[in-house]
Amino acid sequence: MPYYIYRVGPFGQLQKLEERESFKDASALAKALRATDDATPHARVKVIFAADEQLAEDLLCQVREAPPPGDE
Repeated sequence: MPYYIYRVGPFGQLQKLEERESFKDASALAKALRATDDATPHARVKVIFAADEQLAEDLLCQVREAPPPGDE
């Protein structure tokens, strides 16, 4: 399964940037993009591991619950 690199903007706007086969390559690219990305100040660059592009976008749009307090 590939690693997808997305720019996640305000209101859940997703822009696929790249797709890589290894985590090492995907992580290095994401770090480089984060270091040079000042075009969209409220956007974040994220790496997601998924079977296909549709599943990756679905996972990125899901709201995650915060863990209960005290479980650090």
